[in-house]
Amino acid sequence: MSKDRVALYLQDAHSLQEGIKLVQYAEEKGFEAVWQAESRLVRDAIVPMAAFAATTSKIKVASGVTNNWTRNIGLLAATFLTLDDLAEDRIICGIGAWWDPLASKVGIDRRKPLSAMRETVQVLRSLLNMETVTFDGEFHHVDGITLDVVHGRREPRNVPIYIGATGMKMMEMTGEIADGACLNYLVHPSYNLAAVEALETGAKRAGRSIDDIDRPQLMICSVDYDREKALNKARKMMVQYLGQQPHLMKASGVSQELLDEIHQVLTWPATDEEIEAAMHLVPDDVVQMCTASGSPEEVKAKVREYIDNGCTCPILYPLGDPWLMIDIFSDGYN
Repeated sequence: MSKDRVALYLQDAHSLQEGIKLVQYAEEKGFEAVWQAESRLVRDAIVPMAAFAATTSKIKVASGVTNNWTRNIGLLAATFLTLDDLAEDRIICGIGAWWDPLASKVGIDRRKPLSAMRETVQVLRSLLNMETVTFDGEFHHVDGITLDVVHGRREPRNVPIYIGATGMKMMEMTGEIADGACLNYLVHPSYNLAAVEALETGAKRAGRSIDDIDRPQLMICSVDYDREKALNKARKMMVQYLGQQPHLMKASGVSQELLDEIHQVLTWPATDEEIEAAMHLVPDDVVQMCTASGSPEEVKAKVREYIDNGCTCPILYPLGDPWLMIDIFSDGYN
């Protein structure tokens, strides 16, 4: 029997120095990948990815996820070429459509997100295939450009492209054009069934099957031998995200009534006081509905639920002790 797939997710909760040690430990314990977040205006994905790639030898290193709006397409391709120079065949480009109100607050108009993503993936893939690309689209305009490597490898690069899709239209397109879907966190496992159906529809359009689309999934993992402590960490995270990111609210399965209540307490960005004030609104069963939280046994069972509903590899976001979480999942989630 093959070993259960498992990956690590890092945002900005740990210093980069500790992040490097965690990734090395995860590699030692058999984790297949580390995904570095790039969502809020805090830590970019590329610098940590380079640090992780330079200090490991086997583990895959992914952006989880960067966005298709803020880097020029030529620079985006050159960036992932450079990362592949550092860790050949170990880099994954995870890319998403970002979210409002953050994007609009930095001057990005996220119009036609499907068309914009389709163009990005098409041009990026062609450039990483070391083709000379001319493309006159609505969002990207390039004229006879190539990744003009003079010193080093000039062959096409093996950098799979995974789209961080949440909505079903983006999910369908992901099935059509991407190597994989990076499924979101804070969703109920049943959300996965609709996601897989949409991916399959898109895959069929491109003459592929659902098995051709890898489906790793971000999961909030708050594990502690003190169950209440684990649940409270996840509760705080839930309040923060459900109150601020509309695309996650829509997909979470949490009742609109509860979301409205949370929203009444929070501004954007939410203060610590507001988050604390809203936490009591979210009961334990809602926390456990869309996070893997609680005792080690509960957490493993929840991860298994996501797997049973179509996820191919959990990408675990440690809220508690990350070393404990890596240990607990070093032998899979059975």
